[in-house]
Amino acid sequence: MQQSVLNGKVALITGSARRIGATTAHYLHDAGMNIIVHYAHSYDEAAMLTASFNQKRPASAKMLQADFSQSFNMLHFAEKIVALFGRLDALVNNASQFFKTPINEIDETAFDQLLQVNLKMPFLLSQALAPALNSSQGCIVNITDIHGNCPLRHYGMYSISKAGLIMATKVLAKELAPRVRVNAISPGAIMWPEGDNLLSDEAKNDIIASMLMTREGEPDDIAKGVLFFIRDARYSTGQILAIDGGRLLTTI
Repeated sequence: MQQSVLNGKVALITGSARRIGATTAHYLHDAGMNIIVHYAHSYDEAAMLTASFNQKRPASAKMLQADFSQSFNMLHFAEKIVALFGRLDALVNNASQFFKTPINEIDETAFDQLLQVNLKMPFLLSQALAPALNSSQGCIVNITDIHGNCPLRHYGMYSISKAGLIMATKVLAKELAPRVRVNAISPGAIMWPEGDNLLSDEAKNDIIASMLMTREGEPDDIAKGVLFFIRDARYSTGQILAIDGGRLLTTI
């Protein structure tokens, strides 16, 4: 019976073509929501995901492209989002960038890029979509990081950007209350980095051994948390939920 609560409601998950975003989209779609699959460059993955949703339930998913590393007219973008289904009930700010910024190598480009994608765009998107979310008494869920509370060595600007998103969650919760709830999830070791940020097996094993639960998490853990905040946490706002296997306690 709980699933029917979300039937016909609409969620936008930024960065939802792959990884945690895609898993979250699956969970929300299975719960009855219509999904806006946002992507920057992963067209093929976004198209496959959208097609799989529409095969399960016709006209239940649509694609939306935007590169958050670039500035654009946010109000126009918000109008485009709402026009896709005629409403919006949930915004999941999941899109993020992650790369090394050792203190002696930080320049304006790295500074601006990480703050742009990880903090500025989620905040401005939330601001622009606030009227639609107010109309539906919807909610926002920000995907932050435990390193927004405890910085990760050599990833200072990433940590700063996620710390800003944690504060933005609390600011938005105050400003948009009482009709719009705003909460956040801080993942720990859920999915290992890709590309230039690859970790050695030894480094991964050291991280896992340091966690209280001595195992890495799954994308499903984050997706279930997002679903909880959207569907079940009707009396929660301004909250930051760590889903990290206890890792934050071992890094303080």
